[in-house]
Amino acid sequence: MSQVAIGSCTNSSYKDLLGIAAIMKGKTVHPSVSLGFSPGSRQTLEMISQNGVLGDLITAGARLLESACGPCIGMGFAPPSGGVSVRTFNRNFEGRSGTKDAKVYLASPEVAAACAITGVITDPRDLGVKPETVEIPEKYVLDDRMMIFPPKDGHGIEVLRGPNIKPLPTRDRISETVSGTVLLKVGDNITTDHIMPAGAKVLPLRSNVPAISQYVFESVDPTFPKRAKEAGGGFIVGGANYGQGSSREHAALAPMYLGVKAVIVKGFARIHLANLINFGILPLTFVNEADYDKIDRDDQLEFSTGGLEKGTLVLKTSQRR
Repeated sequence: MSQVAIGSCTNSSYKDLLGIAAIMKGKTVHPSVSLGFSPGSRQTLEMISQNGVLGDLITAGARLLESACGPCIGMGFAPPSGGVSVRTFNRNFEGRSGTKDAKVYLASPEVAAACAITGVITDPRDLGVKPETVEIPEKYVLDDRMMIFPPKDGHGIEVLRGPNIKPLPTRDRISETVSGTVLLKVGDNITTDHIMPAGAKVLPLRSNVPAISQYVFESVDPTFPKRAKEAGGGFIVGGANYGQGSSREHAALAPMYLGVKAVIVKGFARIHLANLINFGILPLTFVNEADYDKIDRDDQLEFSTGGLEKGTLVLKTSQRR
């Protein structure tokens, strides 16, 4: 094992960090392992600095990382090529760590701490350390001195936008007849990472939809954005559980900007389904899943939205280009 990463938005609470500190206390990180931890908030960091936990972790050989998405989406602390990384995050996807060929495993904070000590996948119970009973404080540190609160009356407030901040794009009302090209056909379990990658290259563009849209389906088909624009938009066809993974609004917003009119699949992940609706892309599912096999990329599709009220649409397929 070459790396252990603990924290970010998940498994990074005050209780979590006290638990790993109890396992690490008096021990050191294995020579082959780099251990980094990201406190879940500035307040959490302040509390562990006050009670000595921060010092215990640093003494054990851990590295303090910023309270941010960070390693979870490949923004720093990426594993070495081909390296094994144990992480306490809630998402795992090929290349998400910032290293395409890394071998990433998800684990609890306690398991991650044990792995950091031994350098191999380890059950913390095998270390002979009894689970620490963490006392939850009656009151947490609250420091809002650096926060800028909105005024009671927001009228007349000027929104300052830098060159990388663009207004939210909108789209016209869906017409009665919707037609276009099948821009892409994918299989089951397409994640929002497939649709809209994150990472150091893409994340800075979240406020610039025209720019971030150039990375839609980058790991699946890098030609997708160019083809979508040239075709004037169209359709995506997919399998089951389409849109699983992170709740990433840009996985619906950016395809909408590229002109995607509808996504036709065997089944949707719940949150992505809601995001498609929110950004004006029709989410459609096959009544007969076998019809998935009758559609291919570059087919021409057409349907009337008149059937939406009844919940059923008739999809017409015409000759491919």
